[in-house]
Amino acid sequence: MTDRRKFIKWSATFLSAFAFKKTEAVNLIAVPETKIKPIVLSTWRFGLQANAEAWKVLGKGGAALDAVEKGVMLTEADPTERSVGYGGRPDRDGRVTLDACIMDHLMNIGSVASLEHIMHPISVARAVMEKTPHVMLVGDGALQFAVSQGFKKENLLTPESEAEWREWLIKSEYNPKVNVENHDTIGMIALDAEGNLSGACTTSGMAFKMHGRVGDSPIIGAGLYIDNEVGAATATGHGEEVIRIAGCHTVVELMRQGHSPAEACKKAVQRIIGSAKKRNKDLKDIQIGFIAINKTGQHGSYCLQKGFQYAVQSPLINNILVDAPSLI
Repeated sequence: MTDRRKFIKWSATFLSAFAFKKTEAVNLIAVPETKIKPIVLSTWRFGLQANAEAWKVLGKGGAALDAVEKGVMLTEADPTERSVGYGGRPDRDGRVTLDACIMDHLMNIGSVASLEHIMHPISVARAVMEKTPHVMLVGDGALQFAVSQGFKKENLLTPESEAEWREWLIKSEYNPKVNVENHDTIGMIALDAEGNLSGACTTSGMAFKMHGRVGDSPIIGAGLYIDNEVGAATATGHGEEVIRIAGCHTVVELMRQGHSPAEACKKAVQRIIGSAKKRNKDLKDIQIGFIAINKTGQHGSYCLQKGFQYAVQSPLINNILVDAPSLI
């Protein structure tokens, strides 16, 4: 009862001091000893709808693992979101290939890569986690497993995506633009009422990529990482750069060292810049964004260039969109 009174008193003070706006940088606000839970974060503007879906689970005391799966499934099934799931832009051969991974508070993990014809790769990834001795299945093997588990084969290439692909074929130039949603991922991380963390990450990858290309999204430690004693992180943007520094594992390890979520995300972005400079990579062609939460419910984000946004919802924050701080 004492903790509850302290929480209510602090909440009233907090809310009177900060009038949240949709894009206010609330990620740098310190969270007191009282844990803020449940809480869910997800990448980009479509994270608002995904968070609302996840909150149907979290708000009723449900598990973070169930919440993140349900949340990103909404985006996977939306043909208007052209970088995730159904309606995602194809590779240069005109094939929609999907990558996804999921991780729970016990370090159980599942992943699929280059999966075709399945609406919800995140659910296949969870099936890999729960029903196989493996942690990753790819390509035809992933599809074979999905079908054996009752997932329906479907055509994921919408007329709109096919038209864009045929237009691209005229010049066949592969030059992804920063913050243009042709290569964005939905990554979602959550802390539930029991204090357990889980995360999910799913994407159709870079538009017009080489067939078989896999980015960071399905790779545990790169596109997603959970440590229930420390925190959780997920990433979006140019996956090749995130993989080079094992990005999300790096963020979580920095939180273990005592850095706040925002500080940890910033330091990971700085490492990516250092890597890029060594290879004479032009930074204007790269966008990377990280989001993170720790065990107290404190959250944060950082990106390389302006333009990355993430959505956050908790008992204190009613599902808002936040502009992530950027390094350049």
